Amino acid sequence: MRSIWTGAIGFGLVNIPVKLYSATQGSELDLDMLDKKDNANIKFKRVNEHTGKEVAWENIVKGYNLDGRYIVLTDEDFQKAMPEKTKVITIEEFVKEEEIDGMYYETPYYLEPEKSGGRAYVLLRDALEKTGMVGFGSFVMRNKEGLCLIKPHEDVLVLNRIRWAQEIRPSKELNIPGAAPKPSEMKMALELIKQLTGPFDISKYKDTYSDELMKLIKAKAKGKAPKAPLRVVHKAKTTDLLSQLKASLGGKKKAG
Repeated sequence: MRSIWTGAIGFGLVNIPVKLYSATQGSELDLDMLDKKDNANIKFKRVNEHTGKEVAWENIVKGYNLDGRYIVLTDEDFQKAMPEKTKVITIEEFVKEEEIDGMYYETPYYLEPEKSGGRAYVLLRDALEKTGMVGFGSFVMRNKEGLCLIKPHEDVLVLNRIRWAQEIRPSKELNIPGAAPKPSEMKMALELIKQLTGPFDISKYKDTYSDELMKLIKAKAKGKAPKAPLRVVHKAKTTDLLSQLKASLGGKKKAG
C-alpha cells in the first residue's frame, strides 16, 4: 500500500508519528464511455458557455454564485479561509463508540506507526481496547479540516473520518406516519426479528455484480451470447400487514 498522509497522533503530551493508508477499495469495474457509432472514447472538454471555445486550465478561476452574480475567489482568498496546516491528528477527547451515530461515519483509513512511534502506538491501541473507548479529534488533509475517530481494529489503529453536524440534512421535511403499530403486528415483527437474529459475519455477503459483469464481458469478447439470469420477483399475496408477517414467519430462516 502507498501512504497518502504522514504526520502524528497527538495523545496528551505524547506524539506518535504515523502514516495514513486508505482502508477501502472499490469493487466496481472501470468502464469507459464510448461513442455508440464507432466505439471511440469520449473526451470531456472545459468549454466557455458563451463562445463554445475550449478554455485552458491556466485561464480557469473559481467563483460562487451569490444572488445571480459570480464572486470570483483567488488563491489568496482560499489561503485566508483555509484551516491552519498541521500534521497532527489531535485527539480532543475519549468517548464511547456507541455515542456516535452511524450517520456521521464517512471513510476509514489504516494508521501505521513510524519506527520511533511503535511503543506509543501499541500503548494507545491496547489502552483503547481495554477501556472500550475511542479517540475523537480532528486533523487536516489536503487543505481540508475534518473530524475523526481513532479505534483499534484487530492489531491496527483505524482512523474514521466523521462528518460535521451541519453536513447531515434534517429529516423534518419527510412525511413520516405518526400512527403506532397494532399490538398483534408488533408481536409478529418482534418474532420475525428474533427468527432472523444471529452472529454478524460480513464475509458472508459478497458483491458479485462485478464478477458477473466480467464473465459477460469475456463471453461477448469470444462472440458468445450471454444468458440472461433468471430473476424471480416475489410479490406479496396480500396487502394485509399482519398476513405478510405471518407468512414471513412461516418461511425459511434468512429467506429473502
